[in-house]
Amino acid sequence: MAVERTLHSEEAEQLLELTRELVDKEVAPRAARDEEAGAFPRDVFRTLGAAGLLGLPYPEEYGGGGQPYEVYLQVVEELARGWLAVGLGVSVHTLSCYPLAAFGTDEQRAAHLPGMVGGDLLGAYCLSETGSGSDAAALTTRAEATGDGYTVDGAKAWITHGGRADYYTLFARTGEPRSGSRGISCFHVPAGLPGLGAAAPERKMGMNSSTTAGVLFDGVRLPADALVGEENRGFGIALAALDSGRLGIAACAVGVAQAALDTALAYSRERRQFGAAIGDFQGVGFMLADMATQIAASRELYLAAARLRDAGRPFGKQAAMAKLLATDTAMRATTDAVQVLGGYGYTRDFPVERLMREAKVLQIVEGTNQVQRLVIGRHLAREAGQG
Repeated sequence: MAVERTLHSEEAEQLLELTRELVDKEVAPRAARDEEAGAFPRDVFRTLGAAGLLGLPYPEEYGGGGQPYEVYLQVVEELARGWLAVGLGVSVHTLSCYPLAAFGTDEQRAAHLPGMVGGDLLGAYCLSETGSGSDAAALTTRAEATGDGYTVDGAKAWITHGGRADYYTLFARTGEPRSGSRGISCFHVPAGLPGLGAAAPERKMGMNSSTTAGVLFDGVRLPADALVGEENRGFGIALAALDSGRLGIAACAVGVAQAALDTALAYSRERRQFGAAIGDFQGVGFMLADMATQIAASRELYLAAARLRDAGRPFGKQAAMAKLLATDTAMRATTDAVQVLGGYGYTRDFPVERLMREAKVLQIVEGTNQVQRLVIGRHLAREAGQG
């Protein structure tokens, strides 16, 4: 189903049209097959990189697209509509670029950003650990200062592109063990360094083509200029990156929900029972109407948050709201799509069962939806106190 969009430049219109063409011709047709086989779509990311879609919100001077976040997120939505592993992969890659782009030195940007945002490299974001998921400040991976740099020891968990990435944006403790959020630093870590490895990929209920694995650091030596931003001030960088990353997940969720609605709507017009298309029956028609309404509301919420970000205004509360609403909507929409298709919806002959399994993870990554509610509540309490 065509989605009406308001874009502010001819360049943005062309960019979105290019994305739709890539999705419809090269991405969506292989999604089911590669998900079944658990094949990692590295070649798709190379194609997206060659098309300029891996660095859209970053400066053109470093090879990025120079696009506002409002445009970038709509591209992510279209990619996720075709294949969540690809849409989510682009969102995670963009997240991994953010710390160096926003907090790195001019020398670091010149050295690393062209490869990161220009499409040659694929990144991963290393924050979570087995004992510090939602409580990210409790991480224990340590970067010990040496005379000329750092030595890293520890393990990260649930890392998208773990073992497949060309570089890792790492958060590790440089302060005292009990220093909490005040003793965490950010590092740029190229793949292939001695002592850097990956655990076996996780066996998941969905997203089989998106590799998720632990990343292991065993005496990994980093030069001093691997540090991004100030030492012991990396937790603020992590939180700032996650605000933007939550908008990427919201866009992915809307894409998945839209794909489910498109499939359910087409089926409801073709499937006939009792002499009529099932979409003409109120029970089905109302489900489709609710799906379309919730998807449209979720899309407008993430776009509104993106416009705040583009204007340089605070958007953390709105990002959490967008992530919460969009991912809950994706779960409802995919579940309802299975119901509309009935027995066929439960089979792998149609994509909605896969979309339903994929939607679930979006309620968990980049902060669970319970954490989003906590974030929103804290924002509200602060605003009430200021009033």
